[in-house]
Amino acid sequence: MTEPGQASAELQQRIASLRAEIGRAFIGQSRVIDGIVIALLAGGHVLLEGVPGLGKTLLVKAMSRAIGGDFARIQFTPDLMPSDVSGHAVYEPKTETFRIRRGPVFTNLLLADEINRAPAKTQAALLEVMQENQVTIEGRAHALKPPFMAVATQNPVEHEGTYPLPEAQLDRFLLKVLIDYPDAEDEMRIVAAATGDRVGDALYVDGVNTVMTLDDVIEAQKIVAGVRVDPSVLDYVIRITRETRDSSGIRMGAGPRGSISIVRAARASAVLEGRNFVTPDDVRNVAIEALRHRIALAPELEIESYHPDDILKDILGNVPAPRQ
Repeated sequence: MTEPGQASAELQQRIASLRAEIGRAFIGQSRVIDGIVIALLAGGHVLLEGVPGLGKTLLVKAMSRAIGGDFARIQFTPDLMPSDVSGHAVYEPKTETFRIRRGPVFTNLLLADEINRAPAKTQAALLEVMQENQVTIEGRAHALKPPFMAVATQNPVEHEGTYPLPEAQLDRFLLKVLIDYPDAEDEMRIVAAATGDRVGDALYVDGVNTVMTLDDVIEAQKIVAGVRVDPSVLDYVIRITRETRDSSGIRMGAGPRGSISIVRAARASAVLEGRNFVTPDDVRNVAIEALRHRIALAPELEIESYHPDDILKDILGNVPAPRQ
């Protein structure tokens, strides 16, 4: 039996194969692939931000196929109701009883597409399932079969008719991952793959092989949870998070959940690198993705078009790391 915090060689190979198989469909942008794999191994959820047409849906579908899990997609719209997300009770006249019709959240990988197009009440339907892996319908709790991961997407450019996510829900996402335009070489490969002997705009993931089972994912998550974090590295994480509260350029810093998210993601980052202990480099590797959605810039910096990443990079440069 594999010791906590120590991935077997076989599992390590499966994780490497998982990254490679996702890359067969979602071409290029290895940083994005690593981000979503880190969140999966850490048992967290991801907020994906990027303009339309960059393959966000393809990315999640490819991951679900690579782990042999169920996939569900919800297109968030202004008229979407909370029951459309979680499910509802249906009255059966023949039996004179109510039957629970489960919503699309009862899956392994849930894609909440353009989540900011639905009002806060509908967005909040995801809060319970993201935090507790259960859904309450008509006063009764229904547990989800693990693993469960929610990936929400939003468009950073178009804000008309959208409802910004409240801080309470943003804080439930382990990471916020940004998808940018591919470089010229990757775009050539993407266009060639999408137009070669294919009809229409269907998203093809047939070339993605299943390289992990759901049980493998659960085992990997337990291993990640046991990765060692030295007290000096933990102190480093705390100092980074607390610096976001003291920075003059930030009007709202990250709370303790920010520190927790860095540690959880850094453990997964260590496993991706084949280690059973966290280094300061692991912390730096995930800190921006773990904090960028948990801070709010001061108004004067927003006017000057500063981005949270700019301030976080300064913080990482100024907070001294422990010696290894």
